[in-house]
Amino acid sequence: MEQPRVGVLGSGVVGRSLARGFADRRHEVRIGTRSPAGNEELGEWLRGEGDGVSAGTFAEAAEFGDLLVLATLGLANEQVIEAAGAEHFTGKVLIDATNPLDFSDDTPTLAYGFDDSGGERVQRLLPGASVVKAFNIVTAGLMVDPELPDGPPTMFIAGDEEAAKRTVADILDGFGWPSIDIGGIEGARMLESLCLLWVTVGMRRGSWDQAFRLLTA
Repeated sequence: MEQPRVGVLGSGVVGRSLARGFADRRHEVRIGTRSPAGNEELGEWLRGEGDGVSAGTFAEAAEFGDLLVLATLGLANEQVIEAAGAEHFTGKVLIDATNPLDFSDDTPTLAYGFDDSGGERVQRLLPGASVVKAFNIVTAGLMVDPELPDGPPTMFIAGDEEAAKRTVADILDGFGWPSIDIGGIEGARMLESLCLLWVTVGMRRGSWDQAFRLLTA
């Protein structure tokens, strides 16, 4: 069965890590950035690790993908979606891996507080897409095939469309993650708060190799 093409919006470490993960699983991948020709860091990565991955603008990546991933800075989501063109998201599953974190003070905070979320805002901007929050509670280096001494961590997901969440759960399984569905896209409020906890723990530990795992009796 032919794998769906994947468009990744964002060329930072998160976007590159997920693009590599999809390409390793035989997906055609296009990674989107504001200026592909002027992005030297992305060009170097493509030459060294980018087998199976092409580069384009945000609009080109969004149009290319049957499945899309939002992997930009969370506070830039609106601008990135506008640059990509909302019409290119219609009818597609969009994995939102972003977090709206505000680092303007010494202690990070959630830019939208606790009665809204970045995931919900993305869904409101893209009513024709099926947004699923995932991958936002762990460092980029552990997003694909996480290997931790105590076993695989848990990925929590949230979204309104059941079929879309099943698609993302299957992707997570292929990436080495057991997943738990916590409900509708409003659950992104909890997942983004969980990221805030993850960042706080990382700052206190001075390390970013931690992940969450749900244990049951």
